[in-house]
Amino acid sequence: MNLNDYQAGHYEAQYQYKSFVPTIISHDWIISDPKIQHLLGQADRALGELNAYSQLIPDIDFFIATYVAKEATQSSRIEGTQTNIEDAFKDADDISPEARDDWSEVQNYIKAIQFSIDQLTTIPLSNRLLKETHKILMQGVRGKNKQPGEFRTSQNWIGVSLNNAVFVPPYHEHVPDFMSDMEKFLHDDAIIVSPLIKIAIAHYQFETIHPFLDGNGRLGRLMISLYLASEKLLAQPALYLSDYFERNKTAYVDHLMAVREGDHMKDWLVFFLHGIKETAASSIAVFREIVSMKERIEREVLPHFSTRRQNNVQSLMQNFYRQPIMDVKAASIHLNTTTNTASSLVADLVRYGILEEVTLQRRYRLFVFQDYLNLFRG
Repeated sequence: MNLNDYQAGHYEAQYQYKSFVPTIISHDWIISDPKIQHLLGQADRALGELNAYSQLIPDIDFFIATYVAKEATQSSRIEGTQTNIEDAFKDADDISPEARDDWSEVQNYIKAIQFSIDQLTTIPLSNRLLKETHKILMQGVRGKNKQPGEFRTSQNWIGVSLNNAVFVPPYHEHVPDFMSDMEKFLHDDAIIVSPLIKIAIAHYQFETIHPFLDGNGRLGRLMISLYLASEKLLAQPALYLSDYFERNKTAYVDHLMAVREGDHMKDWLVFFLHGIKETAASSIAVFREIVSMKERIEREVLPHFSTRRQNNVQSLMQNFYRQPIMDVKAASIHLNTTTNTASSLVADLVRYGILEEVTLQRRYRLFVFQDYLNLFRG
């Protein structure tokens, strides 16, 4: 089907309301629009550069943990939570009681990302994996009673009520067939279309189907990263679009609705490919700054520590790239050493301007690798 002939679907009358029935997507797509082709080339190159760069960085697994935390906070923020990336690394005891629900949702998102990326080594990106990931996403948080891990068996909607909804997804009986069609589309090698185009269309379709009673936004955005990983477009899970979507939240929502209401799939693809290109370039820039910061610390700060303390301080600094907020107790456990030894190392890193103390109100004071965390705020 030619992209210019695309029709998003139609409304189906239910009792006292109408639900949207999207057209299936598992078929050939002919996309010859020069603007899309140009953007696709740019996005592919940016993704390739990010992939190459990420494979050159030593100990990249330590840095990926902070990318995951940023994705979790930004994706959850689109849904209205207020947790920031700094809070994402804190323990529950360090979070005020009124903020713990938001914090718990972010922690679940981090667990869901880690789980799903690990699972891709044994099972493909599939409805089964999406259901298992959704179950983790909703465990013990708001929405925990809304069929976690199962496609919905009742009508849902976007808005204040069903009768005053901004959008009403397809009737629940249609959900399994539409999700099977989406899964087939993602894996059908006979459909000759760029993987970036595929996941852009699939993300729109997922959000339109809204297959779960809750958590669709977060899972639909995570699905993008899972697909890039499953297709080996990225050797490391180093690209997440939630920050782009959050910074352009109104445009993101408007583009999805414009496809449903006016068949504007082309405009959605342009917006999505811009996001891939911009986010990949941003990730490369952050990696470069991380490498530069790491080299500067190793050149200008670590030599101040005696030979006897070198192994410990290097190990501690390496762990701060994975866990940029910790207390002395956590540092001593990581180093398998005494509290006094860890406290002395942390105090010296504060003195040299690497760490900052962020609280004086608790038994175990927290210390943050602030300059490093700041790289992920932009």
